[in-house]
Amino acid sequence: MALLEVNDISKIYKMGSVEVAALHKVSMKVEKGEWVAIMGPSGSGKSTMMNIIGCMDKPTSGEVFLDGRNIAKESSSNLTNIRRDKIGLIFQQFHLINYLTAVENVMVSQYYHSMPDEKEAMEALERVGLAQRARHLPHELSGGEQQRVCIARALINCPQLILADEPTGNLDEANENMVIDIFKQLHKEGRTVIVVTHAPEVAEYAERTIVLEHGKFAREIVNKKK
Repeated sequence: MALLEVNDISKIYKMGSVEVAALHKVSMKVEKGEWVAIMGPSGSGKSTMMNIIGCMDKPTSGEVFLDGRNIAKESSSNLTNIRRDKIGLIFQQFHLINYLTAVENVMVSQYYHSMPDEKEAMEALERVGLAQRARHLPHELSGGEQQRVCIARALINCPQLILADEPTGNLDEANENMVIDIFKQLHKEGRTVIVVTHAPEVAEYAERTIVLEHGKFAREIVNKKK
């Protein structure tokens, strides 16, 4: 059963008298429990696609069904609630709060969803191998550790969809492999994962790769299992 279904979406930005099409009639499906990569060069529309799937923007036209609900028609406030309840977001730039410890940063996500629970937040950090760094501030953590805090934060509310934007873009090879290993485990557990990336070596771990070029669907690649 499809958790996500995107039907002929377009996104037009107006810049004065000029219209720019970031996406043009793109369609895709992601089944529950699937790991899919969205890949493309800069300007291909993949970030716009992520913003729409992640309930941070709406398409100019077309439909986007998330768990059977057409999020393309929802209000901004409803999109915020859907994002909070159904999506775990992982960003390239981390977006951690500088004056909060690792465990407190994870608990922030709980605060907006239900009630903060330090025990659950610690368990989430332990899952990504950071229990011993729970009391450290972001500037005391390496880039790879900060990204793992972001993953713990994304997982804490048990989202239906894990959506990651260039999750290894700022990491060295060792930390990239650690993050990929976490995604492998999540996929093994039956989680639905979408990774937006420009890197073929990251995309090839997914079951399928959807390639965008110039805002259009270019092709789909069925990846060999690793």
